[in-house]
Amino acid sequence: MSKRDYYEILGVERGADQKEIKKAYRRLAQKYHPDRNAGDNSSAEKFREVSEAYEVLADNEKRAAYDQFGHAGVDGQAGGFGAGGFGGAGAGGFSDIFGDVFGDIFGGGGGGRRHPNAPQRGSDLRYNLELDLEDAVTGTSVDIRVPRHVECGRCDGEGAEPGSSKETCPTCHGHGQVRMQQGFFAVQQTCPTCHGSGQHIKVPCHECNGQGRVRETRTLSVKIPAGVDTGDRIRLNNEGETGINGGPPGDLYVQVAIKPHPIFQRDGKNLHCEVPINFVDAALGGELEVPTLNGRVKLKIPAETQTGKLFRLRGKGVKPVRGGTPGDLICRVALETPVKLTEHQKDLLRKFQESLGESNSHSPKKSNFFDGVKRFFEDMKS
Repeated sequence: MSKRDYYEILGVERGADQKEIKKAYRRLAQKYHPDRNAGDNSSAEKFREVSEAYEVLADNEKRAAYDQFGHAGVDGQAGGFGAGGFGGAGAGGFSDIFGDVFGDIFGGGGGGRRHPNAPQRGSDLRYNLELDLEDAVTGTSVDIRVPRHVECGRCDGEGAEPGSSKETCPTCHGHGQVRMQQGFFAVQQTCPTCHGSGQHIKVPCHECNGQGRVRETRTLSVKIPAGVDTGDRIRLNNEGETGINGGPPGDLYVQVAIKPHPIFQRDGKNLHCEVPINFVDAALGGELEVPTLNGRVKLKIPAETQTGKLFRLRGKGVKPVRGGTPGDLICRVALETPVKLTEHQKDLLRKFQESLGESNSHSPKKSNFFDGVKRFFEDMKS
C-alpha cells in the first residue's frame, strides 16, 4: 500500500521551515492524541501517521533524503542516514520509531528511546483543598489559585528569541544522544551539549530564558459534589502542566481534606456527636434538642438513661458522593455533673443521698463493679 505524502499529512508546503512543521505537528498531535480520543482507532492511526511524518520532516538529514527519494529514501533506514548508517552513532534505529509513535499511544517506551523533539505530555498537578464539613456534605463551588507552567507567548514555546531560530546540535547532529565506543562495548547517553533536545538555541527568548515555558498562577473554579470525604480526589482534565513539543497538558487533581468540626465527627456516611445531659433528665427522662446539619430535632431521653448510651437518628448523616441512602447521626449521651452548687443545693443532694440508704438497687453498675473487685482479690489470695 502506497503511503501518503508526509507534507500532505501535516498540511504544510514542501518549502515550509521547521517552525511551520512543528506548529502543524503540535496542532494535529493534540487533535488526534489517544488521551483525548480514548478507544478511537481512527484517531490513533492518524496520530501514528502524523508522528511518522514529523519523525522524518523534523530531522534535516531524513527530510533531505525524503525530498530526494521519497519514501524509498527513508523506509528501511531505521531513522539513520549518512555516517551513522543502520544503528550507527547518529541512528535511532527502528526502536526509535516504535518508541515515539506507539509509546504515546500505549503509554510505554516501546523499548527504545524517545525522539528528542517528540511530544511529551505535561505533568499532573495536585492541589490540597480543605473544606468545612457543611460544604463537603451539601456540595459547593470554590475558586482556587494554581501555579503552573504554560507555553511562552513571546516565542510560542520555541525557546528562541523571535527573529532567531534553533540550530541542529553540532555534537549529536540533532539526535539528542551520543554514542561512546570502547572496544567491543558501546554506550549511548544523553547529549551533554543540548541535554537531549537535539537543538541548540543561539539567542534564548528573553521571556522564558530558552525554556519555552513560563510560570503563571491561574484561578480555577472547582465544583465540589455533595458527599465528598477526606481522601477523595477531583480531576480537572488538561489543567496540569503544559505539554512539551506539542504534547497534551497534564491533569490537575484536587485532593480533599475535611476540617475538624466543633460538634460532629464524620465516619464514612455517619455522623457522631456527644450530647451532655444533667442527672435529673437522665434519671427521670426528658426531651432534648440536638443539632443536625439540617437544623435541630427533638430527642426523647427515657428514664434511667446511663452515660455512654447511643441514640441513632436515621437519615440525619451524609449522603455518599457516589449515591445511596444517607447515613445516620449517632448521639452519645454524656452525663454532666452539676458545678457551682449553692449550699442549699448541696444540702438537697445530701438529703437525696441519705434517702437512697444502703440499698444497691439504685446503682446496679456500682454494685456489680465492687462485687467484681471483691472476687478479684479473693482469687488472688486463694
